[in-house]
Amino acid sequence: MTASPALLALAALGLSAAISGLALLGVRRVRPSAVLMVFAGLATIVGTVLEATGGAYASLAFIIGGMLLAPLALTAYPAITWRHPVDFVSLVVIGGSGVLAVVWAGSEAAVLTMVLVIACALIAHTWWKIERATGRDRWALNWMALAGSLVGITMFITPFMPLGTVGEVIAYLAMSTVAPALYIGVRRPEVVDVRGLMVRSVVFVTAVVGYVALFMTLESLVEILGGRVPAPGTLAIIGAVAATTFHPLQVVLRAVVDELLFGTRPDPLGAATRVVGHIGDDPVLALRAIREALVLPYSALRLDGKTVAESGAEVTHTRTLALALGPDRTGELAVGLRPGDLTLSAGDSHVLSLVAPLLAQTLRARALADELRESRGQAITAIAEERRRLRRDLHDGLGARLSGIAFTSDALRNTLRSDPSGAEDLLRTLRQETVTALEDIRGLVYAMRPPALDELGLVTALRQQALALRTPDGTPLRVDLRADRLEALPAAVEVAVYRIVIEALTNVARHAKSTNATVSLALRAEALEIEITDDGSTGTPWQAGVGIASMGERAAELGGTLSAKGTPRGGRVYAVLPIPP
Repeated sequence: MTASPALLALAALGLSAAISGLALLGVRRVRPSAVLMVFAGLATIVGTVLEATGGAYASLAFIIGGMLLAPLALTAYPAITWRHPVDFVSLVVIGGSGVLAVVWAGSEAAVLTMVLVIACALIAHTWWKIERATGRDRWALNWMALAGSLVGITMFITPFMPLGTVGEVIAYLAMSTVAPALYIGVRRPEVVDVRGLMVRSVVFVTAVVGYVALFMTLESLVEILGGRVPAPGTLAIIGAVAATTFHPLQVVLRAVVDELLFGTRPDPLGAATRVVGHIGDDPVLALRAIREALVLPYSALRLDGKTVAESGAEVTHTRTLALALGPDRTGELAVGLRPGDLTLSAGDSHVLSLVAPLLAQTLRARALADELRESRGQAITAIAEERRRLRRDLHDGLGARLSGIAFTSDALRNTLRSDPSGAEDLLRTLRQETVTALEDIRGLVYAMRPPALDELGLVTALRQQALALRTPDGTPLRVDLRADRLEALPAAVEVAVYRIVIEALTNVARHAKSTNATVSLALRAEALEIEITDDGSTGTPWQAGVGIASMGERAAELGGTLSAKGTPRGGRVYAVLPIPP
């Protein structure tokens, strides 16, 4: 009968497999493997209970769970395939060996033989699948291989150490990591860099084996040459000498093991080509392509110090590459170094230098798209507000006045013969209401586009309107308008210029304590620059009111900018409006 600690470890193994299998049932492509895993865990738990109670068939339950169901679950992970001859043969060999182990459960030699066959077939098939897999399937298989490597190392080492029950417990607990690794490989494959874990694990174990072999070789050589067992001090010196090779051996093995497990590093041109093919609107896809092409554990894009997209698990050691986004924004590409690397290789740096401008262009395009959406939303809102204002003005003003004209016309018709004098009064009222309605219409038209712009042109209309401006004491405001070489402007720009200039001059007349103002209109590189200055001062800092806010909104609607502030020489309003080509 197995000792109690070992039974507890076996129970933990069964629960680990059953729970992980249940958690994977929700993923359709992994469902066959998950079902087999659940039943393997249940068989192990049943075998543990039978073993603890002294019941029969405990070993049979262990063989069914550990040699039939569990190997089939690993073979079918992450997705069951049988069309390829290698997959089909592997399923037949592993499944057939498990069935034979169940049939010959009473023969220890037969069971051990089937264990060897299943282990060899499973290792070969897993390696073959890793070599063919891509994307998330490769990540999942790497996780399975990592846990399998831990089990293999444990099973290899424990027989050489007289640990007894402790060795069994360690072996069962190592096996308990396989099922959770399968779950992580499907659900959270990038939680840590599995490639780095595998390389570090294999390198460490290989270096330890090499250290032990070197120590034993030196100890045996000293014993042969001295003719007796070395003293403790001699053994300490031998251990120190052997230890000097441990780190250099790790450095050498790291590149060798990495290439054996995952292949050679990609050439820079091929890696850059693959990355460029994935750069688009979504930066996460580009970052993932960078990681996969250069085999890096982590990559991220940062904009103004904030991470806007990332891929992989962040590592301790990273390197950054600046991205050119313009004078007012800063961006950088951060990549994590591979385990054991102190810096990026020349090839990796070359690839990143090639893709960095494309990533910067992607970020700039996203920023421009966001600004366009915001500007478009503001324009739509402004149009909706303008329509609402027109509807209100038409309904409450012109509509009511036209209704009054209609009622007055009815009254005039009714009194025209019976009361000529009263009819004459109604006719005068009707004419006055009509004149007022026409004035309302002119006001609505002026609110949409001042008629003077079409009748006189922008510059003349501004000069005419400026002549009517007076300071609070009645002094005319002298305006110097400079608009040399001003070509025909789009209608929307004309209206915005007219409104901004008139509003700014009105503010000068009301608040600046000045009788002089200068207006400058100049075309500069597909944009119109507007500057209104005066030589007065309010004596207090400027505060944005309705007028300044209205000017800013008109500039923003066209994608322009506006600033208004006091200077030592007087007030200054400066706006830049883009001119469509």
